[in-house]
Amino acid sequence: MKIYTKTGDKGDTSLFGGHRVPKDALRIEAYGSVDELNSVLGLVRSGLKETEIDTILDRIQQELFALGADLATPRSTAKNVRRFQAQDAHPLEQIIDRLDGSLRPLRNFILPGGSSAAASLHFARTVCRRAERAVVRLARNEDLGDGCIVYLNRLSDLLFVLARYANHLSGTPESTWKA
Repeated sequence: MKIYTKTGDKGDTSLFGGHRVPKDALRIEAYGSVDELNSVLGLVRSGLKETEIDTILDRIQQELFALGADLATPRSTAKNVRRFQAQDAHPLEQIIDRLDGSLRPLRNFILPGGSSAAASLHFARTVCRRAERAVVRLARNEDLGDGCIVYLNRLSDLLFVLARYANHLSGTPESTWKA
């Protein structure tokens, strides 16, 4: 089987379930942004030395793949895919609370950066926010339920805490914004 099908050569693509849409449709933008985030997390993981963070990111990458499938499948399609619910963000909140408890309380805005791992995680956080914005735009036009947006919102919070935690583990100080 060849990797290329040539079916998208005129600018459209198939959703899970077979319906064809333009490649610049909001749905494609939404799950494409989630796919981009997943790829960025793969880059982050390729340079990580901290196994605890790597284990967390491995789980998140699995979940992002499922989130992409949810977004690639219109609710009207009879395909059986996992549909994200707001409670899918609860495990992320537990990780945030656990890691944040070992960090100094924030008293200032911090600049993205620090160790290589932290800087990469900050970059992933910004890609996550972009994916979230794309999903919000899609949700204004189609019923997605609330799970996808809640999950991405919480994930960006987790990526922020993971970046701080990576700096903490490496002993790298955080740079604060000087207004």
